[in-house]
Amino acid sequence: MKIGLFNQLDVDLKKEFKEIKKVLKIGLKELNIKKVEFNIIIVDNNYIHELNKNYRGIDRETDVISFALEDDKTFNPEERVLGDIYISLDKATSQALEYGHSLTRELCFLSVHGLLHLLGYDHMNSADEKIMFSLQDKILEEAGITR
Repeated sequence: MKIGLFNQLDVDLKKEFKEIKKVLKIGLKELNIKKVEFNIIIVDNNYIHELNKNYRGIDRETDVISFALEDDKTFNPEERVLGDIYISLDKATSQALEYGHSLTRELCFLSVHGLLHLLGYDHMNSADEKIMFSLQDKILEEAGITR
């Protein structure tokens, strides 16, 4: 298992990265996924806004964007390279304040959310949303990450 954590900003996120890695390992174990590789890249609102505009055609910032490499549902079960997850630190910080919990909790939530997208989960309809969100909650709860 190889989880790359990259910070493009001049902010110390060592404590948060430690928790993110722990939560993601719990999530992968819960999903019975062993040999994978993916990255999480922390960026600002301007950067994620450009990604959202250029790749999704949505002209505004967002909290998390996942770029999955397995969209066609074909993969090598021996070693899966899932893709990249971009998280806006600006958006995560404002959402943590809005929801009344820590930045660490918000970054862990967004990381798990992004990972599930890399694995093919989505929330485009209520049935899929129920499955994805219950998995998110289960993983965060198991990791002891609460609001």
